[in-house]
Amino acid sequence: MAFLEGETVYLADRSGKRVWLRVSYEMLKIASLGTVDGSRFKDLDDGSKVSIIGKEYFVFRPGAIELMESLDRGAQIINPKDAATIVFNCDIRSGDTVLEVGAGSGGLTTALLSAVAPSGSVHTLEFKEDNAKLAMKNVKRTGLDKYWGYTIGDARDTSVDTVADALIMDMPDPWLALDNLCKNLRSGGRLCSYVPNTNQLEKIVAALREKGFAEVYALENIQRGMEVHPGGVRPSFEMLGHTGYLIFGRKTSDC
Repeated sequence: MAFLEGETVYLADRSGKRVWLRVSYEMLKIASLGTVDGSRFKDLDDGSKVSIIGKEYFVFRPGAIELMESLDRGAQIINPKDAATIVFNCDIRSGDTVLEVGAGSGGLTTALLSAVAPSGSVHTLEFKEDNAKLAMKNVKRTGLDKYWGYTIGDARDTSVDTVADALIMDMPDPWLALDNLCKNLRSGGRLCSYVPNTNQLEKIVAALREKGFAEVYALENIQRGMEVHPGGVRPSFEMLGHTGYLIFGRKTSDC
């Protein structure tokens, strides 16, 4: 399908460098490239090639991973390797309702919105107004803001009017919010808590089991890239190691 006016897309050169733009059929100012006739994008489709100031680019619609990587950063985001694990392990799909605790810069929010659109929604309970404003700026840039809402408050005692299929908690003491938020998760719904330290992991696992959650388990993602060159392939010297621990569980009728 050809690009539409207002779409956010990116130009990628052969080195992998990206330049972002919002499609318009008029003259466009593109960062680092100057002014370009936007009508050139009118008949282009995903993956098309375009030449700008003598350099070739491919034009792509972004997926969730590219959108997450391009966000304006404030608070540290949950990165794509962990976000993908959260979405898959919580069985989040189009049409679901997700309650998220902690917006940060909107990284995980973007992944969740991509999963639930176009018939679901994400509601975020965020402690800091500044984080919510930055997340809103980033979410609006993705075009997914119509599926998102937020409440400012403390997850330990703030009420939200949402019954969710999944509850995702990115906060330092999630066990203290269980009593308040468990009522917002449907029976059979899935919970994920993201914490950076093992002492936090131990506390939330114990709290979930005590609360009556079933199928409680924890994991960590380690990801390593591969360097592929003519005549030689090897693992990268750098790797995306520890970022956080992911704890999952399912709500039962005992909760």
